Amino acid sequence: MTTAERKSPLDQLRPVLELLADGQVHSGQALGAALGVSRAAVWKQLQKLADYGLELESVKGRGYRIPGGLDLLDAARLGQALHPEASGLLNRLVLRDEVDSTNARVLALLEEGGGHGVAMLAERQTAGRGRRGRQWISPFSAGVSLSVGWQFSGGVQLLEGLSLAVGVALAEALEEFAVPDVTLKWPNDVWCRGRKLAGVLLELTGDLTDRCGVVVGVGMNVGLPRAQAAAIDQPWIDLQQVQPGIDRNALAAAMLSRLLPLLAGYGDRGFAAYREAWQSRDAFAGQPVELRSAHQSWHGIARGVDAAGALVLELEGGKLRTFHGGEISLRGAQG
Repeated sequence: MTTAERKSPLDQLRPVLELLADGQVHSGQALGAALGVSRAAVWKQLQKLADYGLELESVKGRGYRIPGGLDLLDAARLGQALHPEASGLLNRLVLRDEVDSTNARVLALLEEGGGHGVAMLAERQTAGRGRRGRQWISPFSAGVSLSVGWQFSGGVQLLEGLSLAVGVALAEALEEFAVPDVTLKWPNDVWCRGRKLAGVLLELTGDLTDRCGVVVGVGMNVGLPRAQAAAIDQPWIDLQQVQPGIDRNALAAAMLSRLLPLLAGYGDRGFAAYREAWQSRDAFAGQPVELRSAHQSWHGIARGVDAAGALVLELEGGKLRTFHGGEISLRGAQG
């Protein structure tokens, strides 16, 4: 079942955003007539757009436009694009114009006893979270910020390798749109042409030895405004640079169409079902790499991942050692 729920300070601006989403010039009079308000009221609404990082251009004597327009999320269009299997697994779809963190909201639902099969997407996050406490930059309508909640019985050990399997699902979704040069970086990044395109953040709740809930959070860059992207502290890329024109609703539907069946079957199939697909897209396969933790580092050759999704590193002398995710980061030896 898919439903849209929009509850944020942006609610009152949604109608004017929908009118300006086409990127065309609209006069204040025409906007006022369409919205049933005065031109002065329209002007007040337009002034607020900058608060959300949206660029408004005034065309002298003609009106206003958002350069390039907006590709707004729409529950009906997204629902129609979902694969039938995924649609049957989706209990609830929540769309928000603005939220602090989709992961935080879905995690709270799980902790309250709900959240299973709930997918939340937001046009903008004010406190988006990445791995290792990093902020995830998510400007309005510039990417896909998605979180999915799922309950598992059998303990957290069933979830070994899940972040890597999610990476495979995202890569397969991108391949539906012929996005070139997509690779996966252990343990939870999707790369394109050697730069970060998307990240995965898993958060757990409940009894980690029995019934537990997991939130799969995904942030994918679609068309980041350069001014706001300047705050990103690592090499990044967005879809606009490599495959422009991808519809965000179609992309979000493709992502959910891969992720929901993955979650539904992961307790039985595990990472083994995705290991080969992950290794075929390994960004660092056979390359010299450096692993870093808070207190030490290791150098060696990346030799893929084991059956549990742990990174296999060939150390000096040919000795193999495995490393699990946590607070360890991977980079090229010259990075």
